[in-house]
Amino acid sequence: MTNQLSNRINSLPISETLAMAAKARELKAQGKDIISLSLGEPDFNTPDFIKEAAIQAIHDNYSSYSPVDGYLDLKQAICRKFKRDNNLVYQPNQVIVSTGAKQSIANVAMVLLNPGDEVLLPAPYWVSYSAISILAEATYKEIPSTIETDFKITPQQLEAAITPKTKLIFFNSPNNPSGTVYSEAEYRALAKVLEKYPNIYILSDEIYEHINYGEPVFSFAAIENMYDRTITVNGVAKAFAMTGWRIGYIGAPEWIAKACNKMQGQITSGANSIAQRATIAALDAPVSKIQYMVDEFKKRRDMVLELLGAIDGFKLNIPQGAFYVFPDISAFFGKEIKGHKIETADNFSMFLLEEANIATVTGEAFGAPNCIRISYAASEAQLREAIKRIEEALS
Repeated sequence: MTNQLSNRINSLPISETLAMAAKARELKAQGKDIISLSLGEPDFNTPDFIKEAAIQAIHDNYSSYSPVDGYLDLKQAICRKFKRDNNLVYQPNQVIVSTGAKQSIANVAMVLLNPGDEVLLPAPYWVSYSAISILAEATYKEIPSTIETDFKITPQQLEAAITPKTKLIFFNSPNNPSGTVYSEAEYRALAKVLEKYPNIYILSDEIYEHINYGEPVFSFAAIENMYDRTITVNGVAKAFAMTGWRIGYIGAPEWIAKACNKMQGQITSGANSIAQRATIAALDAPVSKIQYMVDEFKKRRDMVLELLGAIDGFKLNIPQGAFYVFPDISAFFGKEIKGHKIETADNFSMFLLEEANIATVTGEAFGAPNCIRISYAASEAQLREAIKRIEEALS
């Protein structure tokens, strides 16, 4: 039978991060000792005070459908969090709670983009940005950066990329996959360019905001004349080790929030009721309650940089946030190692999986074809063993 699937799904790439994680699980099931450094998932348990709030919610019988846009008291907690951490004033009618930040982003793309609209993606970017743009029938354009610029784009690059069709730009700081953090001054310089183009909207993905090791994270919407054009996306997955709880949210101009509510009402309706109650406890807690995780991630980052830095061919910078290193491995291109021809980051990633039993993700998935992403959201012992294997495979 011929392929009867829609053009929409046929044109959609699979998520490279999920594909690599699935491949690693498959090899593990075959009895191979795979160390997976491919998924962006903290290896901590959800803090007890959050779990207790969820248990209480079960006892309190929060078992009915929740409002499509989230419980009012959760939306009020999100507003308090925005004010406390980001100096942003949102009202509950500007907040939509979704089943993870990925759904939040998809909602925004679906309600803002028309066929033929253009989305700008400063590269490297999270894999789903391009896929979601395709799903919304828009086209996307990468704005490239390199390890030498700490994977940041310049205002000149932004200006050069804008066309009359540009409708939306994605910013993500701290960045997945590179760990890059834009400073307030750098964001303000980019905003100066966008001031000239009032019909371009900004999606600011701040899911990693609390996992930062340098200067505090600055929210794009805090730039005075950008507030009315910026959708701030966040969630509890990364900082609170709540990936499986599936809660994300946006703060946005009210008309965009209303449209997202309408969209979500026809797709999933309200997010999980118990997870919403637990999220109130997470967001109302002082950020210091999760500092132990951030401190551990920083320790691991420093260790991974030191160990990888001793391997010839790995070009590294110092990521200031998230829990990834994103080395440039183009020094290996054109070489043959243990019978593997290395021409691309894809080849290199597959070589590490087959020869070292280490799962990473190719940078090609993130719009950075010279790099691979290594997650250090794994134990110190696993990370040491993984890098030892990489070194041995390359020697």
